[in-house]
Amino acid sequence: MSTETKLTKKSKKLEAVLWSIALPGFAQLLNCHYLKGILFIGLEILINVMGNLNTIIILSFHLRIEEAIAQTNYLWLMFYPCLYFYAIWDAYRSAGGGKKAFAYLPLAFTAYMVTVGLIFSPTLTLFGALIGPLWVPIISTPIGLAVGGIIRWILLKIYADDEAEEVV
Repeated sequence: MSTETKLTKKSKKLEAVLWSIALPGFAQLLNCHYLKGILFIGLEILINVMGNLNTIIILSFHLRIEEAIAQTNYLWLMFYPCLYFYAIWDAYRSAGGGKKAFAYLPLAFTAYMVTVGLIFSPTLTLFGALIGPLWVPIISTPIGLAVGGIIRWILLKIYADDEAEEVV
């Protein structure tokens, strides 16, 4: 396989992830999965509107955290992390990524950790200041990626050891 072909494949995967980060469903449209793309976009808009996400983002960037908490519809917004990170995973996989064993674990655990972060966001403080429903989930993202990556690494070690024992 030529260097240009490898680079093109990596570029396609990165393009899918970045468009999916911008708005769930965009990468699916890019990959010609129109029904799935429209479904993801529709769900994103529904959850965004019902959870007041755009209002929360604006208030949080202006450091009006108590107002952001008051505006948050947690019952709706708790659906967002799973939709968001699944759409990213789906876009990456559809673009040719995710073929290695347990490759899904970092994004799956990120969805879990961001959801847990959202649950605790109305009361969690840092140095006495509320962090809020935008920043706690964002802070939870690298934690979820790390936990998922560590669990993936452990599972790969366990299964590699099992396969080595079967050979002997």
